[in-house]
Amino acid sequence: MTTYQNPILPGFHPDPSICRVGEDFYLVTSSFEYFPGIPVFHSRDLIHWEQIGHCLTRNSQVHLVTGAPNCLNIYAPTIRWHDGLFYVIVTCVTGDNHGNFIVTAKDPAGPWSEPIPLPFPGIDPSLFFDADGTVYYTGTDDGIYLCAVNPETGEAIGERHRIWQGTGANNPEGPHLYRINGMYYLLLAQGGTELCHMAAIARSESVYGPYTSCPHNPVLTNIGHNLPIKAAGHADLVEDTNGNWWAVCLGIRPLAYPFRHNLGRETMLVPVRWEDGWPFFGEDGAVLPQFTTDAALPTEIPEGYAPGSAVTDTFSGEALHPSWNYCYNPVPGLVEQKDGTLRLLGNAAALSEDAPKAWLGRRQEHFCCTAEADLEFLPEADGEEAGLSIYMNPGHHYEIVRTRQNGQPCVLLRRRIGSLCAAEHVIPCADARMTLRLTCSREWYQFSFAAQSAPETFVSVGGGEAGYLTTEAGGCFTGNYIALFASGNGKPMKNAAVFHRFAYLPGAE
Repeated sequence: MTTYQNPILPGFHPDPSICRVGEDFYLVTSSFEYFPGIPVFHSRDLIHWEQIGHCLTRNSQVHLVTGAPNCLNIYAPTIRWHDGLFYVIVTCVTGDNHGNFIVTAKDPAGPWSEPIPLPFPGIDPSLFFDADGTVYYTGTDDGIYLCAVNPETGEAIGERHRIWQGTGANNPEGPHLYRINGMYYLLLAQGGTELCHMAAIARSESVYGPYTSCPHNPVLTNIGHNLPIKAAGHADLVEDTNGNWWAVCLGIRPLAYPFRHNLGRETMLVPVRWEDGWPFFGEDGAVLPQFTTDAALPTEIPEGYAPGSAVTDTFSGEALHPSWNYCYNPVPGLVEQKDGTLRLLGNAAALSEDAPKAWLGRRQEHFCCTAEADLEFLPEADGEEAGLSIYMNPGHHYEIVRTRQNGQPCVLLRRRIGSLCAAEHVIPCADARMTLRLTCSREWYQFSFAAQSAPETFVSVGGGEAGYLTTEAGGCFTGNYIALFASGNGKPMKNAAVFHRFAYLPGAE
């Protein structure tokens, strides 16, 4: 028997795709405007995961564009393994380099290849390697279509074929093709990636169809269930070494009613059983917060950082830990890990600007958690600032700010909600070093700081409602980040803000 909790990847980890190689499972998710792109995870038991890298780690692989935060760039990758090589196929949804492409690697930790561009329109691509050697591309463009492809060159082979458009719900997308017990199965998402999200499946004796809809579609949905997980869908199937089947899918966990979520779309694990040639997902098709199954899985907790765990980073390595992201492609000189510190040299871009900036963030993975950052910084001019932010996008964020006003160094709270912006609780502070603290709950984000001269005394600067930093209030496809930042607010900063430590501690939910 195995009992586990959902989500298996908490926080912003949407559109999961999975494959198995021997006893090892590998999983990727969407990353949108964050860089490096397409996080890669490894597990031996499907429950405990370690992030081992990213697929898109070089500016030459992807150009992330501004203009619509949380809506553009890297959508819905699929990971597959064939004949000793890993393939990740993905869509970059942008204004100037729109398109689908493949990257490959022998080691899923990287490095991954330069992109192989594909001539196919639409989003949510997937690859299927058939037993006769043919490789098929499935994609979404006003429905689901199929085309043979050369994965080494990206060249289409033959014509595109429309194969199944789902059961009639809106937005059929995210197709994955499998061959199981002599039949072709097409699994797709539909209903839109909101509360009506779901997954449906069909099968055929021929890869080109016709496909027959499963009699109990949708096979996965939390619609109509009074469960804390909502909007379940966008699934991918995998078989373990014991012949048990599983699905990974996305879902959201709203803060409260009315439903609003701040952690983004998260990755869930669902047991799957087969009867009469059809799969049955979860419990009556629902994704539960806890499952107990007959499938016996090894329990292997990763030695390294695992999503959902406590983290302390002293920035002592040669490279940043893969849990950190830039917002858009990194600009040289703005963020640097050096000599056991993280140095942020702010450019002219303000935190509220939709532009590359001195910003480094990691996902908020729990409703209740505490983050701390040890900062060394004395601004040399009014407007120079550094701090700790809870950040959804340029128009929705709160932060504790170390800055200077009217020639005097101070600490303050700033809250931005759309076009409304307020700086509050200005507290004079001349100390160069301090610890910044963010305390998160389902209702509130609270900020405080302790100056070097009184390190045990944390002074509150206030906070803001969690409900305003949610997808429903002003976001789209991502979740909240806890970010370190620096800015000259119109002018480049003269000196860097130096962070000596960052810590993230989950709390009781």
